[in-house]
Amino acid sequence: MTEILVSDVNLNSVCERLEQHCCVDQNQHNLSSQPQTPVLKRHSNTGAKLWGRVRSKLLRQKLDPQTVQSKNWHMDVIEMNGIKVEFSMKFTSRDLSLKRTPSKKQSGVFGVKINVVTKRERSKVPYIVRQCIEEVEKRGIDEVGIYRISGVATDIQALKLAFDTNTKDILVMLSDMDINAIAGTLKLYFRELPEPLLTDRLYPAFMEGIALSDPAAKENCMMHLLRSLPDPNLMTFLTLLEHLKRVAEKEPINKMSLHNLATVFGPTLLRPSESESTKGQHITSASDIWSHDVMAQVQVLLYYLQHPPISFAELKRNTLYFSTDV
Repeated sequence: MTEILVSDVNLNSVCERLEQHCCVDQNQHNLSSQPQTPVLKRHSNTGAKLWGRVRSKLLRQKLDPQTVQSKNWHMDVIEMNGIKVEFSMKFTSRDLSLKRTPSKKQSGVFGVKINVVTKRERSKVPYIVRQCIEEVEKRGIDEVGIYRISGVATDIQALKLAFDTNTKDILVMLSDMDINAIAGTLKLYFRELPEPLLTDRLYPAFMEGIALSDPAAKENCMMHLLRSLPDPNLMTFLTLLEHLKRVAEKEPINKMSLHNLATVFGPTLLRPSESESTKGQHITSASDIWSHDVMAQVQVLLYYLQHPPISFAELKRNTLYFSTDV
């Protein structure tokens, strides 16, 4: 029996190892002239089926009310064709998993205000954003589930440390690293910003703007809100926006539509401040995760993703017109 302990590793790579255990090389048996004892031959897709069972079990456990209420790690085992996968899991509510912890440090990039980073780098868009986007577009844009599938946690932490310490070998690391880890690093950067990219101050206005029913009024409001963003936030958002549109162009290959990408990034780029979130009710069950606010956050990003190309210069020209209009 083969036992594999799944702990902070990519389960897809585990499945690849499972396949190696599951497949019997017939050529090796045919070459031997000695009588062979019967060998149990497993189907070549055992690993894939087992991975499917693991994912299905994880989803059921996450949605189970008892699991949600428990703060302890839950151990479980799934077995198939003599192969055992042992894993542990713990449910963390959205409020805690996406909670932003303000950082007092001024060095590094994670947890540091975006205007501080761009000023230090003398750039319009943080280096980490530009490099991760470039690498994804170079070799990950055709990857199925890009930005949806999680990378290995240890790889993401290694990249985080490299960017924070400005390691000279960062470009070599990026070229060698699994593309899902690079995508995960980009998501982590936005998630750990002290303030969401679309800012705490404008959050209520974004929620109101996306709810407008008149198309012309919504257009004016949503464009005005972009003009109201600080320059580093706006430039970074527009850069990410065009990148995600290019990713979605490959939807027939990577299976990532504009809506899928908005679902992944929306709640990360746009979230209520601590004071704003305390006005609503606390989440008490897993079914409340996709609340009205979260759906609105997704719709905000989706609106911009479906919008024709937005130019920074054009937005700024319109700002000048508004400010000089009598």
